[in-house]
Amino acid sequence: MAWNEPGGGNQHDPWSGGGRRGGGNGGGGGNRGGNQGPPDLDEALKKFQDKLNSMLGGRGGKGGGRGGKGGGRPRNTFALPGLLLIIALGIWGAMGFYLVDQAERGVVLRFGEYQSVVGPGLHWNPPLIDDVRMVNVTRVRSLTQTQSMLTRDENIVEVEISAQYQVASPRDFVLNVRNPQLSIENALDSALRHVVGGTDMIEILTSGREILGSSVASRLQTYLDSYGTGIRLQTINIESTSAPAPVIDAFDDVIRAREDRQRTINEGMAYANAIIPAAQGQAQRLVEQGQGYRESVVAEAQGQVNRFNALLAQYRNAPDIMRERLYIDAMADVFGRTPKVLVDVSDDAPLMYLPLDQRPGQASTEGGGDEARGENGELDPRVLERLRSSSSTQQSSNNGGIRREGR
Repeated sequence: MAWNEPGGGNQHDPWSGGGRRGGGNGGGGGNRGGNQGPPDLDEALKKFQDKLNSMLGGRGGKGGGRGGKGGGRPRNTFALPGLLLIIALGIWGAMGFYLVDQAERGVVLRFGEYQSVVGPGLHWNPPLIDDVRMVNVTRVRSLTQTQSMLTRDENIVEVEISAQYQVASPRDFVLNVRNPQLSIENALDSALRHVVGGTDMIEILTSGREILGSSVASRLQTYLDSYGTGIRLQTINIESTSAPAPVIDAFDDVIRAREDRQRTINEGMAYANAIIPAAQGQAQRLVEQGQGYRESVVAEAQGQVNRFNALLAQYRNAPDIMRERLYIDAMADVFGRTPKVLVDVSDDAPLMYLPLDQRPGQASTEGGGDEARGENGELDPRVLERLRSSSSTQQSSNNGGIRREGR
């Protein structure tokens, strides 16, 4: 028999330090004197049942020593429904708490009517009255379509397009359209067909893809704004454009030919960009050379004019002297540019050969040259003096037989 079984007689309580339970009341009274242990679980449960029965208007516990049966009182018919109502209200209130994530917004509807948009955090709304719909406003949604459509030049082209979008207005996204995903699919298809229908096939397949994407994006955003979907487009990408399968080889040949044409044009432009600056530089150089030659010729002519004017003034002062000087200068200039040597001497004078065509200081290959030149390569002054005397003697003997040009 267990130590705490009711009616067990004299048993030791492990928490009472050896005390005994009384047995006169059938084990129901317990030890109230020296027993300091925890209360009996059966006794606590019995007390709770008695209190619950008293609240509900039922009978209390068994009578102790006051007269046998305990007296009853009338049952309270509203106690149990009230208790159940309190419990139901507690559960209902606890159901109204909800948490909105940082990336979400909550659209609050009260009996189907829009109330507000709540931000991140812990919120409470009366359940079964308010309906809170969560909308993620940071996630980028994507959509991809592949359609075959007719171009402006009555050709069929297959276009694969993708769109990325976000929710800009949670209220419009939840309330204005029933199915936002289906709405944007239909709007994208309509915008793409409208733009492709106004473009030639060659432009769609080659250089017009970027223009096609921007045109579709602007038109699609206009459609979405007019529908009030609360969606904001991020990007529109034209993934691929191709001709129908039966004629794709021919269109590939056309595209390659266009690429070759463009490459040839680029090469020609590069050659032109290299040649034209060089030609322009050469032309500028020739122009500058011509200007320099013109300035040099003009300056030389002006110098000759100034020299002639100066000689004219001196000639007017002494005509004979200036005439002789001009003659000598002219003959020196003429003879200085010819390898021939003319010597005017008398008959009995020896003929001396002077290699005047050789520059001073250069060794002469003729025998007479060494005799006529000094140590430093210049003409011997004695030879020059002899030539002058011979020339003057011959001139005097001929009585001025030599007629100089210009006299």
